[in-house]
Amino acid sequence: MPSPTALVTGATSGIGRATAIELLTRGWEVWIAGRDSHRVEAAAAELGGRALLVDVTDPVGVAAAARRVSELDVLVNNAGVSPEPSVPLAESDAELFRRTYETNVFGVVTVTNAFLPLLRRSHRPRIVNVSSGTGSLTWSTGPNPQFDHHQAAANGGRLAAYRSSKTALNALTLFYAQALADDGIKVNALAPGVRATNLNPAAAARGGDPAEAADAVVDLATLADDGPTGQFFSYDGTPVPW
Repeated sequence: MPSPTALVTGATSGIGRATAIELLTRGWEVWIAGRDSHRVEAAAAELGGRALLVDVTDPVGVAAAARRVSELDVLVNNAGVSPEPSVPLAESDAELFRRTYETNVFGVVTVTNAFLPLLRRSHRPRIVNVSSGTGSLTWSTGPNPQFDHHQAAANGGRLAAYRSSKTALNALTLFYAQALADDGIKVNALAPGVRATNLNPAAAARGGDPAEAADAVVDLATLADDGPTGQFFSYDGTPVPW
């Protein structure tokens, strides 16, 4: 029986790289996908995966990448950007939001739709969207918010583009799960927790091991047939409110 196959976007560093390592350790065939050809080739050679150039903001390139892949069981939408950690919302502009959404939201749609024909042929297809707990509107509001709204207001609404893009990604997760239910494709989102990655230098300084989040990604990627779909989970397996 052939090994299952996964594609991980943003797999040259951080959570994506750790996810690829975990899947490869389990004997999976893994496509190491990223937008920098040199880093993709280097990571694939080092880890033993297969290199795939995927800039999620380039539909033509994504379509070309999909033509290179013949089988796919799991898609991990991990690629993400956070370009405005120091910009207050009132001083931001629409272009900053466009850049953020181009990768974090539109890129997920582009990649997911391009690889759906392959996932539909899989016996156990799974999609995992790497989101963020900061995208939870419930955790950002209420009497005891996990992400203090008073602190956010004092900071001028910094990270609004990133956080709202992850809220949109959560909505996409739900809608894809509903749309693909009859195909047997399970689609879930993961809040990985603060990790030492290249996404946010400030968070990286206090972040935990990306491997812990990768373990949670792999758990969602290997769900049993009676596992959940259209859900949002924390890295520790507990549900996250929308």
